[in-house]
This record gives sequence, C-alpha cells and structure tokens, in this order.
Amino acid sequence: MATGVRLIQKVSSTRAFARVAPHVVPAMDRTVHRLTRGRVLLSARMLPGLVLTVPGARSGQLRTTPLACMPENGERNGEGGGNGAERSWILVGSNFGRTGHPAWTANLLAGPDKAVVNWQGRDIPVHATLLEGAERDEVWRAALKFWPPYAAYQARIDREIRLFRLRGRDGS
Repeated sequence: MATGVRLIQKVSSTRAFARVAPHVVPAMDRTVHRLTRGRVLLSARMLPGLVLTVPGARSGQLRTTPLACMPENGERNGEGGGNGAERSWILVGSNFGRTGHPAWTANLLAGPDKAVVNWQGRDIPVHATLLEGAERDEVWRAALKFWPPYAAYQARIDREIRLFRLRGRDGS
C-alpha cells in the first residue's frame, strides 16, 4: 500500500477530520462533479465514489449526495464492464464517525426503489437493501479491509453503522 494512502487513512480516522470533512468534501465533490458533467468526483481519487440521488424521507425533494462506495463484482477503481443492472455497490453510513446516521440512509430506508446513482457519468436506477445479520457482518469485514478507518469511526459511536447494497434495477 502506498505511503500516501496510509497517511490519508490515518488522517481520515481522526476526530478533527470528522468535524471538517462532512462540510468540505461533499461540497467540493458536488461542484467538481457538476462542472465536469459527471466525469470527475474528487474524492474518488482515493476511494471509488458515486453520486446518490434519492427523495428526502420527509420532504420528498430530491437529495443529491456524493459518497464513497465499495463496488462489488471485483471492481476497485471503477474498471469493469457490464451494464448498470449487473452492478452493485456497498454504501457505508459512517458519517465520518459522527453520532447520528447520515440523512441519506434514512432517505434510502424510506425509498429503496427511488434511488439513482451516477457512476462514471452515467445515471443508473438502483434498489437499496439495508444489510443485516450475517450478511452485514460479512460485508462489514470486507469494508474494513477496503477502508480500515471505518473501524475508528465505529469505535467512536454507539450506533451500528448502516450498510446498504445498491443493485442496478432491470432496464437500467
């Protein structure tokens, strides 16, 4: 593993990062994503990322959130073929190790079939499933290997970090 990646992981595990990052990283990602018409997501230079759009759980208004993701089907940095219906992604509701669940997790719970991800500039309708039990445990172990700072986030909070699997819906 490159020294730069280890340094980023160490910094992202700190409480200071958890205070600042939720305000800075998504704003930068949204701006760059919009300016590049979906071709670039800055945070995806370190971890794969997508942009999630889902109606708000209470308001029904569309909410767009750039998120790190763990692509399944053997992808690490977005390479790989296939259409959206064959793809799946894991989203980790870590909220950078802050107390509450991130709002996007409540939105997915309220509308699991109303979500769309923008992956590499392409909009893909998805179905979201909250992972529980043994399936969650298995994916959590994979997530910790994928991005070890998730362990520091979980250690700081009492809530269980929500994990979602997003799968492309048929016809996408």
